[in-house]
Amino acid sequence: MQNAVILHGNGDKEEYYSPGYPSASNSHWIPWLQKQLLIKDISAHTPEMPQSHTLNYAVWSREFERYDITPKTILVGHSSGAGFFVRWLSEHKDVFVGKVVLVAPWIDPFREETTDFFDFEIDPQLVNRTAGITIFESDNDSKSTTQSTNILKEKILNSKSVLFSGYGHFTSVDLGNVEFPELLEEIIK
Repeated sequence: MQNAVILHGNGDKEEYYSPGYPSASNSHWIPWLQKQLLIKDISAHTPEMPQSHTLNYAVWSREFERYDITPKTILVGHSSGAGFFVRWLSEHKDVFVGKVVLVAPWIDPFREETTDFFDFEIDPQLVNRTAGITIFESDNDSKSTTQSTNILKEKILNSKSVLFSGYGHFTSVDLGNVEFPELLEEIIK
């Protein structure tokens, strides 16, 4: 059975603990995408990473590994969630997955915000263990995310990149709503 894991990025501590914000796994386009995949009979999971603002790789790995990861598993990551998938797949060379879509991937290229979360070597042959890797980038994202995207495009051989104009960091505010049809189309084609 085909399944999907959709992984959020990290927010700041104030947002994480504020009752006025939804949990990260229920933010932006993530719930909409989950529902669209469920309608297509793709079991879609949106794990909530505990204390995601701290970016603890061991904690994120433990939470992610609760799910069945098979050659039919679709992985969709946003921001540091996308960066997590790159690291996890780079370090698990025996794992094969389905399509991987990295939305505004962030790997903290200037090491301004993280300690060891992104301390890893990117596997340049990563695509060979997937049904394809697509990187979604925007022409008006942050300098740090743009640099992350450039690094990933250079190091992950045979990945595909799609450039959007004016989509910022692909948040609901940047997109103008919670729907992200271009992402759904990329996943199901």
